[in-house]
Amino acid sequence: MDCTNGVQQLSLVVREQAVIEGATEILKVIRPDWCHDNVRFKLFTDGITNKLVGCFKQPSESDDSKGTPEPEDVVLIRVYGNKTDLLIDRRKETENIQLLHRYGYAPALYATFTNGLAYEYVPGVTLTPDTCQSDAVWPLVARRMAQMHKVRPDDPNAGNEPALPAKLDQFLRLVPNRFTDSLKDERVWKVFPSVSELRDEFDAMYARLLETDSPVVFCHNDLLLGNVIYDEVRSRVTFIDYEYAAPNHQAFDIGNHFTEFAGIDDIDYGRYPTLDFQLRWLRVYLQEYLGESVPVTDSAVQRLYVQVNQYALASHFLWAIWALIQAEHSTIDFDFVQFGATRFLEYRRRKEEFLALRFTN
Repeated sequence: MDCTNGVQQLSLVVREQAVIEGATEILKVIRPDWCHDNVRFKLFTDGITNKLVGCFKQPSESDDSKGTPEPEDVVLIRVYGNKTDLLIDRRKETENIQLLHRYGYAPALYATFTNGLAYEYVPGVTLTPDTCQSDAVWPLVARRMAQMHKVRPDDPNAGNEPALPAKLDQFLRLVPNRFTDSLKDERVWKVFPSVSELRDEFDAMYARLLETDSPVVFCHNDLLLGNVIYDEVRSRVTFIDYEYAAPNHQAFDIGNHFTEFAGIDDIDYGRYPTLDFQLRWLRVYLQEYLGESVPVTDSAVQRLYVQVNQYALASHFLWAIWALIQAEHSTIDFDFVQFGATRFLEYRRRKEEFLALRFTN
């Protein structure tokens, strides 16, 4: 076992089919004082990439309490999905969590193990397609995203290149020419063109997006609703799962979040935020991002609106390609081909409309 920056590094592998047993082994190291008989485990099912288990330490003496006693301490253990190391730089992920934790924007990281992380539990609930548009919630998300976009990475020599083109290139290289499952293979190529055509399509679109001059900032890059925790008591939101966090176009992060309003299990793009909602959201975002000394003009909001909706196309494209890789490798019970096809078809449906948007300086 090693320890870097206070984070324990364990040479343990947790099998996806035995996450409770694996979590128990990790707790023996990072919470050696816990009595196993007083630990309650809860499997969370929000993710379609990873397995997540909550480990709750219950008070040892609960005879006097009524109902279920409040846990004294909670650890979350996330087990990476099969072959997700093909898609994600895990060392960078741990650096991102530690960086953002210092700013107060991410939970504390307790330990890493061969195929996962153990980190601090954040109280609250994940957003839903209803709550993400609630007036009590969305301004918190807009402000928190603006704050994160002002974070500066530790390494002063770190490049400021946007992650999007390199990540898309990486994903396209991982799409199989032929899927192992013949039924999946048939379903995929009914919807998608060839990989070379996909590459040409993205390159042409990205050239158009670059013309909008969306600045490069430190982005989360995967703000689906399950990665936003809302704590009603403290009126606070916390972002989790920083596996894709990196410098990227500001408008990609926001546009990506807006595409996720549609949900995952029952995708409905009728939930994509309206013009009126977006303008209000973007104004709150800019007020936080620019600071009190800079007035937010209507033209600044309009400009960001155009950038965000055009970069939403890139979000659809990226996650459609990601889904094809998951369809080949993931052992999670989820129809990745259907998910990818839905996103790709939505990209095609909105492409002309969004690319036609214009703003005046």
